[in-house]
Amino acid sequence: MRPIYLVNNFGQSNHLIKRMLRDLDIEAEMIKNDTPPENVLEGCRGIILGGGPSLERSGYAPEYVDLGLPVLGICLGLHIIAVRRNGQVSKGSKGGFGGVDVEIIEKNEILQGYPDKISVWASHADEVKIIPKGFSLLAKSDICGAEAIGNSDEGIYGVQWHPEVSHTKDGHIIFENFDRVTKERL
Repeated sequence: MRPIYLVNNFGQSNHLIKRMLRDLDIEAEMIKNDTPPENVLEGCRGIILGGGPSLERSGYAPEYVDLGLPVLGICLGLHIIAVRRNGQVSKGSKGGFGGVDVEIIEKNEILQGYPDKISVWASHADEVKIIPKGFSLLAKSDICGAEAIGNSDEGIYGVQWHPEVSHTKDGHIIFENFDRVTKERL
């Protein structure tokens, strides 16, 4: 079975994502965001767009959203998805990393298994302000109106928080759910 590709967008916790995937026995390979889209399409069964400092440094990652593969965006990865699909991202009202309580609005295939509220670790320097057409609001918080969005028809999801860090409770669930989504779409 082909691996999931973890796209390194120069984020400080991409290696934590890779380690969590390994610990969950989910086959994954980290690739640079300058990998040509055709190589990505041929080599994997799904894509995780890791975090990073800015949309300007996201390389080909926006093009990966349109390959017809399942996609999970984390922090900057969520922003890449939103902008690529004509949503809007702008400065958040709260910056920096910190804990936040998130309310799950819709427990679709990517958020199933979570309770109605979860404690996560997130950065809100930038956030999705306008959700793209075709996407649903999956989670929100008092700090951010779009903590998670998804398009179940395409298998594309994004979360503002970092499920890979130890401060996020049960972060592994989102990766297990995404792994299942990629296998169901083979």
